[in-house]
Amino acid sequence: MKALIACEYSRIVASQFEALGWDVTSCDLLPAEKPGKHYIGDVFDIINSGWDLMVAHPPCTYLTVAGNRHIPGNVERWEKRLEALKFVYNLMNANIKHIAIENPIGVISSYIRKPEQIVQPYYWGDNIPKSTCLWLKNLPVLTWDKSTYVEPEYIEYNSKKNKSGKSKYSVFGKLGKGHGHERSRFFPGMAKAMAEQWTDYIKAENEIQQFEIFSSNPTREYGNKSK
Repeated sequence: MKALIACEYSRIVASQFEALGWDVTSCDLLPAEKPGKHYIGDVFDIINSGWDLMVAHPPCTYLTVAGNRHIPGNVERWEKRLEALKFVYNLMNANIKHIAIENPIGVISSYIRKPEQIVQPYYWGDNIPKSTCLWLKNLPVLTWDKSTYVEPEYIEYNSKKNKSGKSKYSVFGKLGKGHGHERSRFFPGMAKAMAEQWTDYIKAENEIQQFEIFSSNPTREYGNKSK
C-alpha cells in the first residue's frame, strides 16, 4: 500500500507507517530530517500518483483563530488566508480513497466544514495539550484508552487578567514566538495511533473487498475445477 504524507519534513508520521510495511513518500518544501522517500516541492506535483492514503498537515499560519486579529483591514493577510483555505480544500478533494487532514482549531471549520474529531496529544502519551482537529475521508476516528493516556503538562505564570493572579499555558509556550518550525512537528504518540489504527482498518477493508469479489465469481481467480 502506498501512502503520501503531505507537508511533513520531520517524517514523524511517515516513519510510523513505514514501520508497518507501507510504501511511504513524505512531501514538503523543506528537506526531510530523516532518511526515506521524500519529495521537495509542491504536493500537487505528485498527488495523482496512485496513493491509497494521504495524511496531510497543511501549514496553519493563516488558518488559526489566533490570526483573526490581523485580518480586519489587512488585504494581504486575508488573501493569504484564502490561499491557505483553497490549499486545504483541494487536499480534501484529492482523488485518493483515504484522506486525513490535521490542523489546530481554526477557520477550516467555519469556511469548509467541521472536523470528524478533535483530539489531544496526551491521549497517546505526549503530555502536550494542543487541540488537534482531524478531517477524515473513508477513515475511522482515532481511539485511545487508559494505557496510552497521560496527564497534560502546563506551566503557571503570573497574570493580571486572572482574578487568582495565576494562569497557565501549554508547554509549547516555552518556545515563544519565532519557533514555528519546532512547533510544527507532529506528535509521535498520535502518529503511531494513526498508523496502527488506520492500517488495520484499510487492511480489513481490502480483505472484505477481495472476499466479495471472489464470492461473486469464485472461478475468476482459481478457475472452474468442476468436472
